[in-house]
Amino acid sequence: MTKALFVVSEEGYWGEECVEPLETLSDAGVEITVATPSGSPPEIDERSVDPEQVGEETAERVREVHESDERLNDPIPTARADAEAYDAIVFPGGHGTEWDVNQDSDARRLLRDIVEDDDGKALVVCHAVGLLAFARDSQGAFIVNGRDVTGFPNEWEEDIVDENDCMPSGRKLPYWVANEVEAAGGNWDAELDADTSVTVDGDLITARGPESSSAAAETLLEELDV
Repeated sequence: MTKALFVVSEEGYWGEECVEPLETLSDAGVEITVATPSGSPPEIDERSVDPEQVGEETAERVREVHESDERLNDPIPTARADAEAYDAIVFPGGHGTEWDVNQDSDARRLLRDIVEDDDGKALVVCHAVGLLAFARDSQGAFIVNGRDVTGFPNEWEEDIVDENDCMPSGRKLPYWVANEVEAAGGNWDAELDADTSVTVDGDLITARGPESSSAAAETLLEELDV
C-alpha cells in the first residue's frame, strides 16, 4: 500500500491545502499518517473556515474534516517520523507554517530524506514552500538550489500584511516566502496569470495556494503512479 505523511502546522494551517490532498489521497487508497512538530493536534487558520473568505461549502467541509478526522486529531511528533516509511510527504501551507513547520529541524530532515530517496516524493504547498529556504541536502547545499518552484507570491502577501509586515492579528510575518526561497537559489515562478500553479521538478512538487490544492494532489498521485 502507498503511504503518505502529512506534516501539519500547530500555528495555523490553511484548511483546503490540507483537506483537499488528504481526502484525494485517501480516496485513492493511500494510507495517511499525520505529524506535527510537537505531536499536538494541528490548529487551523480560522480564516480558512470563514465562509466570507472561502465560501460556505468549503468552510463547512474543511471544518468538519478538521474536527472529526482521527488522523488529524491524533498526530505523531515529527521527531518520531521516518521518511523511509513513506512514499510521499505532504507539507500543507498556511501562514502558521512560518513559525513552526518551516523552522522545525525534523521537518527539514523529513524533506531532505524523502527527496533523496530514489522513489520518494514531496508535495509542498503555499507558505510551507518556505521550508525549502531552510532545508539542506546531505552535502549541506540548499535543497531548492537550482530547482523550479512555485508558492505563495509576494503580490498576494502585500494584500495581507501592513507596512510593518504585521498580519491582521498583529503578529509580525517573520519572512516572505518568495524572497527566502529565491535567496536559497530556487527558480521562483508563481504563475500569476494562471488559475492554478503546480510545479514538478524531479521528486519535488510545489503548489501556489488553496486553489491549486486539488491539482497538486492529483499531480502527486500521478507521480506516485497511484
